[in-house]
Amino acid sequence: MTMRLELVALPVSDVDRAKAFYVQAGFVADHDHVVGDDLRFVQLTPPGSACSIAIGRGVTEMTPGSVKGLQVVVDDIEAAHDALVERGIDVSDVQDFPWGRFVFFSDPDGNRWAVQQIVVPA
Repeated sequence: MTMRLELVALPVSDVDRAKAFYVQAGFVADHDHVVGDDLRFVQLTPPGSACSIAIGRGVTEMTPGSVKGLQVVVDDIEAAHDALVERGIDVSDVQDFPWGRFVFFSDPDGNRWAVQQIVVPA
């Protein structure tokens, strides 16, 4: 059996503001559907990823800003850092750890992301 993680619900307080932020950060807006008064489903995908995030109204009961540690992996952390800065995202400086090189950012609600370049030992 194959199991693939393809969608992660992310709690936000303002759907339009969060959608604009993620599009600004480079995510692709795949869907934005209002199903009814209590359900709006917005799916956004990081470029090249097989896994998307879902934000919206009625999507999750988690508290906005409560998700910490979402992570995407890139080939070039310097290029990723520069691209996020150019897009107006408040991102940390590059940080080096034995397990990878990272930058960090948060969405407007405080959901926290890590961007990692995996370091292969010499």
